Amino acid sequence: MTETSTEEAVAVEDQVVEDEVVESEGETLSIPLAALRPALEAVLMVADQPLDEVNLATAVGYPVTAVNEALAQLAAEYDEAVRGFELRNVAGGWRYYTREEYAPVVERFVLEGQQARLTNAALETLAVVAYKQPVSRSRVSAIRGVNVDGVMRTLLTRGLVEEAGTDVETGAHLYRTTTYFLERIGITSLDELPELAPFVPDMDEFDLDEESIAPSAPVASSAADADEPDDGE
Repeated sequence: MTETSTEEAVAVEDQVVEDEVVESEGETLSIPLAALRPALEAVLMVADQPLDEVNLATAVGYPVTAVNEALAQLAAEYDEAVRGFELRNVAGGWRYYTREEYAPVVERFVLEGQQARLTNAALETLAVVAYKQPVSRSRVSAIRGVNVDGVMRTLLTRGLVEEAGTDVETGAHLYRTTTYFLERIGITSLDELPELAPFVPDMDEFDLDEESIAPSAPVASSAADADEPDDGE
C-alpha cells in the first residue's frame, strides 16, 4: 500500500460515522460513532489503569482489530513526533506514560509541590492529629479553637493524613497520620514521637502559693473599696 493510500484509509477511518448499525444479540441499534483515534485518545486520557483492546473497542464502538491497528498508529505517531508522553502496551493493556527522557522535569515538578512548606496552621493541626489519633475534625477544631476543614483537606491532599473509620457514638469521620507522614519526619513508628512534656511549660509555674497571693489581696480589696460609695457622702 502506498503512503497516499494509507493516509486516505486513516482519513476514512477517523471520520465520524453517523447512524452506524451495530448488531448485538440479534438486535440492531443505531449508534453514532465518533472518529476512532480521537475517541481512543479521549478514553485513554481519563483511564486510571491500562485498558486492553476489548475494553477499548467496547468503549468506542469499533471492532477490536480496528482498535488494535489505531493504537499501534497512535503509538508510532507519538514516538515519531517525540511527544512528552507515549502510549505503551504494558501488562496486556494500553495507557499513557510520561516519556522517559522528560522524567527529570516531571520529578522536579512533583518534588517542588511536595516540598512546599506547610503553614503554621497546618503544622498545628497535623500535630494534634499525630498525638490524638484517631481523631475527628470537630475534636481537632475544639483543641485548636478554630475551624480546620480547609487545613484538613490540605493535609489529606498532601498524603500526610488519611481517614480512619468513623466514631461509634457520633458517626463523625476519624483521621490519622499516614506512613508518608512517618517518612517525612524521619521515624518508623508513632511510638518514636517526642514526648509532649518537655515542650509544655511546667505547671508548677502556674501554682500560686499563699505567699504570692497574700500581698495582692489587700490591694485588690482596697481597690474594690475605693469603687464603692462612701457612706458619709
